[in-house]
Amino acid sequence: MSIEEYVVSQAIKGDGQAFGQLYEEHFDKIYRYIYLRLGNQAEAEDLTQEVFVKALEAIGSYKWRNLPFASWLFRIAHNQIIDYLRKQGKVEKVDWDDNIAHIDGPNPAFIAEQKLEVEKLADKIEKLSPAQREVISLRFGAELSTAEAAKALGKSPGTVKALQYNGIAALRKMMLGDR
Repeated sequence: MSIEEYVVSQAIKGDGQAFGQLYEEHFDKIYRYIYLRLGNQAEAEDLTQEVFVKALEAIGSYKWRNLPFASWLFRIAHNQIIDYLRKQGKVEKVDWDDNIAHIDGPNPAFIAEQKLEVEKLADKIEKLSPAQREVISLRFGAELSTAEAAKALGKSPGTVKALQYNGIAALRKMMLGDR
C-alpha cells in the first residue's frame, strides 16, 4: 500500500487530519487548474473550496482504483467548472479590475500589462477544443506530468501529448494573429 493510498484510506475512515493532508497536498494544483479555466481569482478560490467540500462529503464512497487521488479531485473540479459555466449561461470573461487593486508591487502598469496578456491568453484558450482546454489546464495550470494528466483524463499519454501539441500550436497561431 502506497503512502497516498494509506492517507486516503484514513480519510475515508473519517480521519480529519488525513483529509487535511490531502487538502494541503492538492489544493494548489486544483486551484491553478480552475483558475486557468475561469481566469477569475475569486471564482477560482470559491470553486476550489467547493471541490474540497464535495470531496469531503463523498470521501466515504471513494474507491481506490490504482489512480492518483488527484484524478478524482480533478474530475470533481471539472464538474464544478461545468456547473458554474452552465449557471453563468456562457463562458465567464476575465475580470481583473478587482485583482489589480490588491496587488502590492513596484510597477502597477507592468502588472496591469501582464494581466491583460493573461486575459488575452485565457480568451484564446476558450477557443480551443474542450479536450485541448482540459489538457492545457491540467498540464500548465495544475502542473501535472503527461502521465498524470493522461490518468486524470482516462486517455493515453500519446493522446495527451498530441492534444497538448495541437493546442499550443493553435494558441501560438491565434496569439501571433493578434500582432
